[in-house]
Amino acid sequence: MTDRLNIALAQVNPTVGALGANQSRIRSARADAAARGADLVVYPELVICGYPPEDLVLKPFFLERVRKAVEELAADTADGGPAMVIGAPWQDQGRTYNAALLLDGGQIAAVRYKHDLPNYGPFDEKRVFSAGPLPGPVNFRGVRLGLLVCEDMWTPDVAETLAETGAEILVVPNGSPFETDKSDMRMNLSVARVTETGLPLIYVNQVGGQDELVFDGASFVLNADRSLAAQLPGFDEHLGMTHWTREADGWRCASTEFAKPAERLEAIYRAMVLGLRDYVGKNRFPGVIIGMSGGVDSALSAAVAVDALGADAVHLVMMPSPYTSQHSLDDAAEAAELLGARIDTISIQPAMQAFDSMLAPAFAGKDPDITEENLQSRSRGVTLMALSNKFGGMVLSTGNKSEMSVGYATLYGDMCGGFNVLKDIYKTTVYELCRWRNAHLPAGVMGPSGRVVPDRIITKAPSAELKPDQTDQDSLPPYDALDDILECLVERDMGLMEIVARGHEAEVVNKVWRLLDRAEYKRRQAPPGVKITRRSFGKDRRYPITSGFISILAG
Repeated sequence: MTDRLNIALAQVNPTVGALGANQSRIRSARADAAARGADLVVYPELVICGYPPEDLVLKPFFLERVRKAVEELAADTADGGPAMVIGAPWQDQGRTYNAALLLDGGQIAAVRYKHDLPNYGPFDEKRVFSAGPLPGPVNFRGVRLGLLVCEDMWTPDVAETLAETGAEILVVPNGSPFETDKSDMRMNLSVARVTETGLPLIYVNQVGGQDELVFDGASFVLNADRSLAAQLPGFDEHLGMTHWTREADGWRCASTEFAKPAERLEAIYRAMVLGLRDYVGKNRFPGVIIGMSGGVDSALSAAVAVDALGADAVHLVMMPSPYTSQHSLDDAAEAAELLGARIDTISIQPAMQAFDSMLAPAFAGKDPDITEENLQSRSRGVTLMALSNKFGGMVLSTGNKSEMSVGYATLYGDMCGGFNVLKDIYKTTVYELCRWRNAHLPAGVMGPSGRVVPDRIITKAPSAELKPDQTDQDSLPPYDALDDILECLVERDMGLMEIVARGHEAEVVNKVWRLLDRAEYKRRQAPPGVKITRRSFGKDRRYPITSGFISILAG
């Protein structure tokens, strides 16, 4: 019976479906862990195929290739080096499970299946996986490990069963995506499981971007007395070594590394950078193209893009109309200069004139209205997509969550693009992030230190500049009020009178509610973007386009 264990926490960044590349990442981490004396390496949930694999796991030939990749990794452990706990989709008697597998001694030494399948927000595992039975511990070189796969830790049943059947250390492979304040929730739940079972706990989380999800890593270890023994950094790949000793009352991890968790704005910003970097890189785009307006949204998007990809991979384009102010031209140019990024100017006035001429017979007798404003936005969208087609860069759209909520965006215009880092960022948070980034240089970014968003962009009144003297507040409530109402409606599902009780006028709440409802069809056609809040637009909020409920509630 061993009394000492060295366990490595492999916080890696897999790519969904890239079995060979993920296998190489797993092997590289194992080699590093072996050089540092590890007995066991623990990887995140479904690391061999990346998480979430969604409907890939419904393809039998995909599962066959997964099994072959796992068997090859198992064979690696015949070299006498560290064993591995890896995650993989696994077929057993005609059913597919989300599995944690112990690889040791050249073979698959044990398999345990995820019992509690999440079916909320971005998760729909019940569509593709069968729930496993309540598991017992696995024997690893005389130590009984209790394997809980991600959601299994969020409720007490699995941990309780493992403790009752003799587990000595709880090991939790995770694919837990980032949300603001979620790290506190994870820690609180982990403390609850430790308190209930009296067992230490190892929590290993995936890192990296996958479509709209960002996994922030931040893996950790808790001892049985609930003390924190290790805290890995967030938003970075990292191999953490932990050293364990069997004591009279059970296993204890010696204190090792303690990375300081990111505060709210830093965490949001780093999630945006990581999400964009991996979306562009994993989809093999050479860079991004951003339409610059001289406003705060495009300026922040450009800063995130340069931080994620480097200035050479970011092409900024200013597309003035007759309504574009000189200060917008100057501010866009200053933002590009601060970031060190290329900016070109392409006037859309010829396109506006062409549309006016082309549509004049059809519009005869009609006064100009929002139609002509939207044609400006669509002219810009066509221009950006043409540049994307010609040069290969992905168009990064720049609309924020406040605008997307109330439909303050133009289909096939400023909504054009392949990705949007501001999609889940309210306007008030956009301003906070600009100020924060001007004062801080986040770890691991490729952009410059110091100010990256011009001061005037932050302080001036926001405007679409589609007609003379236009500002956003001509048609919207002030953004601090709007964002509070939207958060109540979208994130909290609050009713009209509850929101009014917070100090908002009923008429304003009613208007915002209607705008939110009516814009659903636009959001269905919007590009993906980084999930930041508890309920982002997309899989988190599946709301009907056609619905009479709003008129019943709001009158």
